Amino acid sequence: MNALPPTAPTRTEDALLIEGAEVLMPGGLARVSVRLEGGMITGIDVAADGARRVSAPGMLLAPALVDIHGDAFERQLMPRPGVLLPVEAALLETDRQLAANGIATAYHALTLSWEPGLRSVQMGWDVLGTLSRIAPRLTVENRLQLRWESFCFEAVPLIEAALAGLLTPSVAFNDHTSMILLDPSVALQDRPFEHAPDFPVTSFDNPVFLAKMELRAKRSQMETAACVDLIREIWSRRPHVPPMIAEVAALGRKAGAAMLSHDDTRAETRDFYRALGARISEFPMNLATARAARAAGDSIVFGAPNAARGGSHLGSPGAAAMIAEGLCDILASDYYYPAMLSAVARLTADKVAPLERLWPLIAANPARALGLMDRGEIAVGQRADLVLVDWPEGQAPAVRQTLVAGRMAYGAVAAG
Repeated sequence: MNALPPTAPTRTEDALLIEGAEVLMPGGLARVSVRLEGGMITGIDVAADGARRVSAPGMLLAPALVDIHGDAFERQLMPRPGVLLPVEAALLETDRQLAANGIATAYHALTLSWEPGLRSVQMGWDVLGTLSRIAPRLTVENRLQLRWESFCFEAVPLIEAALAGLLTPSVAFNDHTSMILLDPSVALQDRPFEHAPDFPVTSFDNPVFLAKMELRAKRSQMETAACVDLIREIWSRRPHVPPMIAEVAALGRKAGAAMLSHDDTRAETRDFYRALGARISEFPMNLATARAARAAGDSIVFGAPNAARGGSHLGSPGAAAMIAEGLCDILASDYYYPAMLSAVARLTADKVAPLERLWPLIAANPARALGLMDRGEIAVGQRADLVLVDWPEGQAPAVRQTLVAGRMAYGAVAAG
């Protein structure tokens, strides 16, 4: 029996007692009641003491999800290539999707790139400002992952402004510029450290490169030739990129922001970013790099869609195999919010690990890696971020309620 000290309040109008559910505790499943009050978990298997009772037989009560990296919000901003919709409406719809999928804390992977359009710095300012303005209307905690393209020097003022906000963002170091210009004879998963002097660069008239640029031009609402000219100009910044990375990392450290490096392919790459304070390896693209991150004690993120589908669409390591080998700490929604719960369902069915070992990949582990020590577990003193899941044996799970700091963010009643 766990409860707050006697000095804590024991009877208020917002007190709630959830009973009858199977509760996913840090030590495993238990049929216990959970008492909430003032947005916190105040007791496990304690008396109702005036709290409103909620009966949830046949349900799973688990910690609400924490999404370390999700860019599905881009589908609300641009549902078709080149078709942008109003930012406020897009973010309100994204918030509803998050709540309906049991996600109480989301870090939107906001790409800050030299590209115009969807992933431009101007769009970044629009999203940052809109999230701040509509925060009182949102149902879950919407934060930002500043997914900074390291050739985009124009984004640094935005990064400074975001780091000064009330909800500290994370900072993710991306270098898709070098990936775009990688010689096609080298697989993305095998590419050298991006700042290596002998990094293999394609020619600007290579047909494979031009095909890539045609796709980017559509997203950026540009002509392909203009997009090629732009990246040629941006590539000339390459000698100045490492000092700019160091500058942004210093800003992140000063703000106490969690920092990540994206799509690592070499231990050398991981060493470079770790030395700057980035202790999270996001989507390492080969086994050797994941092992190097583990040996150094870094947190390792893989995509939940990878696990839900049974493999990566890019040919990177499979999340299930990485979990089995102890090389995955966190599953992120990546490009599909329902994937987090779907991944846990598939991994459980495939007996990769028991549920009590898998659920932390989508709750406690991302929370801890991001420095959010107040959520991710069902324990006294934790924030009451909870999800009630309808999960009949042999069937897909469905979220029925999502609570954020004890407040109802989502509720659905099945027709049956």
